[in-house]
Amino acid sequence: MRVIVIVKATADSEAGIMPSEQLLAEMGRYNEELVKAGIMLAGEGLHPSSRGARVTFDGKNRTVTDGPFAETKELVAGFWLWQVRSMDEAIEWVKRCPNPMPGESVIEIRPVFEADDFGEAFTPELREQEERLRERLAGN
Repeated sequence: MRVIVIVKATADSEAGIMPSEQLLAEMGRYNEELVKAGIMLAGEGLHPSSRGARVTFDGKNRTVTDGPFAETKELVAGFWLWQVRSMDEAIEWVKRCPNPMPGESVIEIRPVFEADDFGEAFTPELREQEERLRERLAGN
């Protein structure tokens, strides 16, 4: 199963405070462990929401709101995409992670939808289209 592991933002990360050299080294070692174990598919840190934008959809209308955004605890500061055997395995790996922020921090784990999760609505034609797209992405 694939999971996205979400590092929640903090007041410090939203203020643009960069991680220490020690934390960068610890995270580098942790990421090496994930890669060696065949778990990590991707992972990145994100700039503060002040450098971002949101697009709100309402029918055919689109509204763009520039950051920063309120409710820091609901924002994302970084992520990993992992391939694991189970949610329990993902939890065990997260528990081994260095604390990603000074002080208290939160990491959220959520399963990624797979084709079979969509049932009959994901027709054979849609599956073929998805496979073609994934092949093109792999070629990039």
